[in-house]
Amino acid sequence: MLPIFLKTLPFFALIGLGYWAGRVRFFTPEATAYLTKFVFYFALSAMLFRFTSNLSLSDIFDARFAMAYLAGCAVVYLLALGVAFLRRVSLAEAAIEAQCAVIGNTGFLGVPMLVVLLGAEAAGPVLMVLVIDMIVFSSLITLIITGVREGRMSLGIFRALGLGLLKNPMIVSMVAGLVWSATGSPVPGPINEFMGILGAAATPGALFAIGASLAGRSAERIEVAAWLSFAKLVLHPAAVAFSALVLFEVESFAAGVMIAAASLPVAGNVYILAQHYGVAPQRVSTSILISTAVSIVTVSLVIAWVTGLNPDLGGQG
Repeated sequence: MLPIFLKTLPFFALIGLGYWAGRVRFFTPEATAYLTKFVFYFALSAMLFRFTSNLSLSDIFDARFAMAYLAGCAVVYLLALGVAFLRRVSLAEAAIEAQCAVIGNTGFLGVPMLVVLLGAEAAGPVLMVLVIDMIVFSSLITLIITGVREGRMSLGIFRALGLGLLKNPMIVSMVAGLVWSATGSPVPGPINEFMGILGAAATPGALFAIGASLAGRSAERIEVAAWLSFAKLVLHPAAVAFSALVLFEVESFAAGVMIAAASLPVAGNVYILAQHYGVAPQRVSTSILISTAVSIVTVSLVIAWVTGLNPDLGGQG
């Protein structure tokens, strides 16, 4: 456990540094927003293109893997919905809480950290989790909230969903990388080096941006946020582990990466959605704050466990 904790500590230290910079106003909210844009549109996109241009579609997509992850997520998603309904909250609020329980910070934290900690071969499974989170669950929350407000589903909703995915730089960069990979041609040296240099900024930039964005959050509705953090950090990886290892018998290396990805704290894009729709943004904000702080320990525990189950994890880099 201690060696894994020491390996994860630098990643969370970068988050802590960003948090300090935000708290003392060395990094203003405006500066944080621009750093986040740089990472999202440039650095992280370059990293994802570089990964996928060296992978084939079969390296990323695996039906058994997808079904196992979706099944584990579905259990926790429905549980979070049920708990929310017991508290008599609206369907929109319940859906936002369920989103907190299953959507981890895979893009900004998972991709940079897990590939370093678990090895280069972890890229394919991590990207698969990222794709499912973005396409399935981001679409689901949009459909639920929009459907509740409009009282019906319309073609306009699905058109907006499609355009949103096409405009997402992470989706675009992954598709572009896979298309390039399908040609069978290696990425030209100068382009590959350019993507490597730009992509290298993704890890420190993303982690610093996470911390700086947390500095502007205040804690409210602690009890609910604590429950959602527990669901995300403990129940989600546990359900995914049972689904992957027992129900679907996913290959052990991919299963370990999937479980580690499921252990990540609540994603910042859940807050963006909550704020956009005006549905419980403070509750989501507090969940992100608590889950990120506690994940310093829980993520290390989960990674230590999955590497113990599969010694190949961490030895592929």
